[in-house]
Amino acid sequence: MPRPPSAQTRKAPARRRPLQRARKIADRLAATYPGTVDELCALQHRDPFQLLVATILSAQCTDERVNLVMPVLFRRYPTAKKMAGADRAELESLIRSTGFFRAKASHILGASEAIVMRHGGEVPRSMEELTALPGVGRKTANVVLSVAFGLPGLPVDTHVTRLSRRLSLTASSDPVQIEKDLCALFAPEQWGAISLRLILHGRRVCDARRPRCPSCEIADLCPSRGLF
Repeated sequence: MPRPPSAQTRKAPARRRPLQRARKIADRLAATYPGTVDELCALQHRDPFQLLVATILSAQCTDERVNLVMPVLFRRYPTAKKMAGADRAELESLIRSTGFFRAKASHILGASEAIVMRHGGEVPRSMEELTALPGVGRKTANVVLSVAFGLPGLPVDTHVTRLSRRLSLTASSDPVQIEKDLCALFAPEQWGAISLRLILHGRRVCDARRPRCPSCEIADLCPSRGLF
């Protein structure tokens, strides 16, 4: 009589299925939204510092609005040193249209001053150093790491949270745990790209209220298909 499979043997397929499905999702999204992380990033920037500032401004604001503000802002304050010495009232005026402009001005000024004082005017390249900057959390740090420096980094925003839960790639609603869960499913060199592709898919197809499942390229891989 055949022996029953061990607990370890029984659990192995369940572990493989999410990984195999995640790989298929990544392949489909890569075909739908081709390009490098820099090409996929909607925030216009010329260097790591501009991207850092743009990401701070993008909180509760559209990328389109941020892209309208950035050229004017950086003509006035083109470097971290110049930005650190910015007149607060003028800075607030320049970024007012992005919303929450007072808090964002404080974050930009604080981060700029820290970059100048601690890092010689250059944006640091590690999660620990980036998140030590005023107003810079893991999401912003991961954007800078993955897009500006080409390093492993997986930003988690509202779109990534929504899609990763709908796709059953995570059961958590905590951004840090979601980041850990997704990082375990994808290779480090894919982290930045999969985040940006999930964001694009969330904006174009997998809407928060009315996802367009019939036209979704990964609908057959989605356990939540047709449930919203």
